[in-house]
Amino acid sequence: MPSLKDLKNRISSVKSTRKITKAMQMVAAAKLRRAQEAAEMARPYTERFNAVMAKLAASVGDAENAPRLLSGTGEDKVHLLVVMTAERGLCGGFNANIAKLAKAEADSLIAAGKTVKIITVGKKGRDAMKRDYRQYFIDHVDMTEVKRVGYADAQAIASGVLSRFDAGEFDVAKIFYAQFQNVVTQIPTKQQIIPAEIGEADEAETGSFYDFEPDENAILADLLPRGVATQIFSALLENAASEQGARMSAMDNATRNAGEMIDKLTIEYNRSRQAVITNELIEIISGAEAL
Repeated sequence: MPSLKDLKNRISSVKSTRKITKAMQMVAAAKLRRAQEAAEMARPYTERFNAVMAKLAASVGDAENAPRLLSGTGEDKVHLLVVMTAERGLCGGFNANIAKLAKAEADSLIAAGKTVKIITVGKKGRDAMKRDYRQYFIDHVDMTEVKRVGYADAQAIASGVLSRFDAGEFDVAKIFYAQFQNVVTQIPTKQQIIPAEIGEADEAETGSFYDFEPDENAILADLLPRGVATQIFSALLENAASEQGARMSAMDNATRNAGEMIDKLTIEYNRSRQAVITNELIEIISGAEAL
């Protein structure tokens, strides 16, 4: 049985831990509000951008001279996986869930005889993926110094991906991130960005006719690289909100668990203290009776 001093020290240690987790929860809550607003504000732009791209792609059809970012290389041999996670931990299963989805995709591609290349964004994703897929790594993007995600950060990542595509280093590129739903729910998501997966055009515009100047191919050639950056930027914003939501939830659980542990340790301490006092009284009474 631990001594009274050991129990007292442990209670003090858990109380200090609870203060830290409570402070981290409050910080995450403050950051979550800004990150959530940024992610939600980016969604309408991304949706409208995709709708415009869908309209242009529908106009182009299956033309042989369609931009390579839309039509692809014509092969499906080399796949680039861009795994986007956080730089820090203490956010529950946020990083692990993204890495798990990326690992499942990598295993599936390798089993199918495809060549896999991996780029990680965020230290936690790099650490999780390198243990089993070190030989497939080609680059890592360090965002330790980034205080708030901006479009320039997404452009830098997109430029690296596009330059590799232009150099013929891969055929298909996919990004992995967590889509923010709420504080409790963040959905690990896989999205193909090269060749661009364009959805169907809006039914309300299907019967509409537009004259494009310049032609659709020229517009798409200019918009598709921006589309890659936009998708990456949207994923970074979703990740930022998901990270803070997951950290807030994890720290709230840790704070509650610390409180429960303090209560149990306090009860144990009081019982041990009462036992010591009882033993001392018995010794005093026994000594008095002996006299």
